[in-house]
Amino acid sequence: MSGLRVVPTWRHGQERLYVCLTDGRNIAWYDREAARINLLSEDRRQDVLDALGPFLTGRVAVGPPPVPTPAELARLSLHPDDDLAPNRPGEALQIALDRDPGPAHRLRRDPRRRALEAEQAVGEALDRLDGTGWHTLHSVPLPGGDRVHHLAIGPGGLFAVHTLYARKQRVTVSDPMVALGRRDPQPLLRRVRADADRASYALTAEVHPVLALVGPAAVTVTVPPRGVRVLADTDLEALARLGGVLKPADVEALHAMARDRHTWAKV
Repeated sequence: MSGLRVVPTWRHGQERLYVCLTDGRNIAWYDREAARINLLSEDRRQDVLDALGPFLTGRVAVGPPPVPTPAELARLSLHPDDDLAPNRPGEALQIALDRDPGPAHRLRRDPRRRALEAEQAVGEALDRLDGTGWHTLHSVPLPGGDRVHHLAIGPGGLFAVHTLYARKQRVTVSDPMVALGRRDPQPLLRRVRADADRASYALTAEVHPVLALVGPAAVTVTVPPRGVRVLADTDLEALARLGGVLKPADVEALHAMARDRHTWAKV
């Protein structure tokens, strides 16, 4: 027995199969779309081919990764349980709902489902920025049970994006308060800034706070928020027009650092 295991991952609709040692380290991966097996060590070539045998279709190329970058090698060294990149938008909420769906019949819709819908909408919008040199991590866990809903990293810098379900409601922003419709205002912008500050500490880089409103009927700003961008989910593509802050190599390095769960353990 080779002691190798195959771990499938999905990212933006593309599947990769990673071949891992018993301690979780990756030694190869199979890119179905490119029909290529990338080996990090020729010593285990046959063991890797044997492990991937049931998954291979048609002809495949086998060889070392094409000019691996330091960021790519850092990613490959991660244990699958420590890699945050595969997280879906709203990952933590989805897990919570799977474990405890709540009563089948209730007068009002479970607010967790609205929050999940919002995170999924914002996450999909941010994922569409990938083609412009951006990376987005979703549901980044913070100590104490908090989390950054989305962390966008690209040429325009780093952004901690907090989502708020506001479907067909009027939103009033009066820093630090945010009110939905006739509900009592809440000091939400304090949390948005605090999450960005914790991300800045973890990554030793400036992280800008963003409040993303999903489906608002109207937005009124009476006291402009200090240092916080307030955007509708349909306007998030504006981030792609920002540039001149990070070079591609910096984006990749920060993404490799941010996707490691251990990076966030002490913030």
